[in-house]
Amino acid sequence: MKKKILVAVDGSVYSSNSLDYLIRLFRQDQNFSIDLLAAVSTCRGDQSWMSDLDGRRTESAAELQRKAKATRYLKDAKARLVRNGFPEDNIASLVHASGEGITDSIYHFAKENMYDGLLVGRRGVGRVGEMLLGSVSSDLVRKCHEIPLWIIDGNVTSTRFLLAVHTCTHSLMAADHLAFILQKNPQAEIYIYHSLAAFGSTPPTEREEFHSRWGAKWCDKNLDVGTCLYKAHSQILIENGIPEERIVQLPPRRGIHPSHDLLRQAKRHNCGTIVIGRRPRVDKGLLGGVSNRTTQNAQNMAVWLIG
Repeated sequence: MKKKILVAVDGSVYSSNSLDYLIRLFRQDQNFSIDLLAAVSTCRGDQSWMSDLDGRRTESAAELQRKAKATRYLKDAKARLVRNGFPEDNIASLVHASGEGITDSIYHFAKENMYDGLLVGRRGVGRVGEMLLGSVSSDLVRKCHEIPLWIIDGNVTSTRFLLAVHTCTHSLMAADHLAFILQKNPQAEIYIYHSLAAFGSTPPTEREEFHSRWGAKWCDKNLDVGTCLYKAHSQILIENGIPEERIVQLPPRRGIHPSHDLLRQAKRHNCGTIVIGRRPRVDKGLLGGVSNRTTQNAQNMAVWLIG
């Protein structure tokens, strides 16, 4: 099954880091499909008066210039991916012009087209003229709950994953997403970790809430509530083709702060990506704060937020 990822491109070094991340992890996956998106604002600046004088003009000079730059960035990004092993037929590119803000433009495009993941770099100021990967990435963390969000900070060199686990449905959903993306990936190494600092005081989800997605029979066999669902998370990975020998179960530990604890464990075990399942948008509980702070404090690391 094809895995379809939307990648925001803005011509910055941070956008380049995102491409390097994809190359390092997925260039050998023939089922990995990438759509490169350059979002361009159609809000007119000082030259909009020209459109009022010339009825034939439908775009301002500034907008045309932004589109031309975006097209060049997309061309360069696609060429870079192809040079590094991605099949050209698996890469599409699009300049998306919208009167919305850059964040809303990317978010709505990803949501409407039901991507398996939305990837953005962090802390970049795009030369298209918008601050894309600084405020936009943080805005997407708040808004984007329907599509898994991949935030890339700096140069991520490790292909190992740290999967943050808990006795709740959204945690298993994160495992399910990770397993789908890493199907048949020969480099996949996944470390499963339960942070007592993050989850120690949170009551587990009732078993019946798992039944609608995984079924009562599967849950009766695999839901190990007493051990933080380590077995259940591992089983989801194994059923999706992740070799058991590439799954490492780390003992639960307690840190000073939950986000610091996850980042510390990721660094300790040389994991380049942290995967976190988030509670629904309406829930303002602790885990939402953990995912936000983990994303904000990650350095040379990727954070995947699911839910």
